[in-house]
Amino acid sequence: MAQGWGVQSPPGARPVLLKLNRPWKSIVMNMDDRQILEELLAAQTRREPVVMAVVTRDQGSVPRHAGSKMLIFGDGRTLGSVGGGELESRVANAAREALRDGKPRVISHSLVDPGRGDPGVCGGQVEVYVEPYLAPHTLYVFGLGHVGRSLASLGHWLGYRVVAWDDRPEQATRDNAPHADILISGSPDELLTAQPVDARSFLALVTRNIEVDRHLLPLLLDTPAAYIGVMGSRRRWEAAKQRLLADGLPVEKLARITSPIGLELQAESPHEIAISIMAQIIMVQRGGDGRPIATGIPTEMESANHL
Repeated sequence: MAQGWGVQSPPGARPVLLKLNRPWKSIVMNMDDRQILEELLAAQTRREPVVMAVVTRDQGSVPRHAGSKMLIFGDGRTLGSVGGGELESRVANAAREALRDGKPRVISHSLVDPGRGDPGVCGGQVEVYVEPYLAPHTLYVFGLGHVGRSLASLGHWLGYRVVAWDDRPEQATRDNAPHADILISGSPDELLTAQPVDARSFLALVTRNIEVDRHLLPLLLDTPAAYIGVMGSRRRWEAAKQRLLADGLPVEKLARITSPIGLELQAESPHEIAISIMAQIIMVQRGGDGRPIATGIPTEMESANHL
């Protein structure tokens, strides 16, 4: 029989076509596949980075065929198998690289001659798709005044996990932040204990005065946050910086802070200011430079779109 295409996907998801280099037969989700997909969803829920490896193509004699799956976690745990032995070790190495750079990749191996570097002697060939599922980017909104409320809503609309905080219980309400995933009042220490900041976190301080920032920043600067921005004029930030230096905060740590926060859009309303802030956060996240597209050098994607 000729080669065929198999269809495999979790319930409710868009079907995924897998090229089968062997006689056509239907693929039915088995208990191992179900366990792997359930654990993938559970890892996403608990914000644990994980990589899924799927054999997408096989030819000849191989230990596992197209559709075989494995999860690889950051701490080295695995679930499932794509072949075992040296092949699986190389897939795990590719998974660790994917967790570091966030990019999927395809790895191909012949299983013929270990003497030339092949990871096996079965005699066939195998192709494995390796895809990282990283923890979602989180937007921390400190201060739920007018700008903070707009920022929390915009961050949610853009797909960020939103943690909203205000030291005033009367401000930290669902009326003010209906779309926040996490809504907290109380001390900053309690917030950071309950919702630890990681390298995929973006912190926006849109508080009511310098003293609140002065209390927050020494704690936040000890986190691995990707971005720390403080709202206010240059004059306000200069005053805050002098107080923080007097408090003993090293100037090297203060260099991590972006203030005034946001891109220059001549924004005035809370919604406009929120757009300015999120534009800068997206720029940092994506590695942009904030230049107008019309005056910049065409990107690779733009050039491709005009071919």
